[in-house]
Amino acid sequence: MIQKISALPLKAYITFSGFVRDLRKDERGLSGVVVAILLILVAVLAIVLIWGFLQGWLKELWGNITGSATTGLTPAPT
Repeated sequence: MIQKISALPLKAYITFSGFVRDLRKDERGLSGVVVAILLILVAVLAIVLIWGFLQGWLKELWGNITGSATTGLTPAPT
């Protein structure tokens, strides 16, 4: 019984080290991770570019909206 108990940690270590060794050699999932990261970067870049192009137009539009709203609320001179 004591031999089985002392052999259990050794067996677990060998199994785990074999799993880690196989995981290091396995490169199948690496390309998927790289593609996912690149897609995220492209999406962020596209959002930043679109926001940069539309920022001036949105500011002008917002100025027109707020400017017309404040002029419409002022009372007419009598």
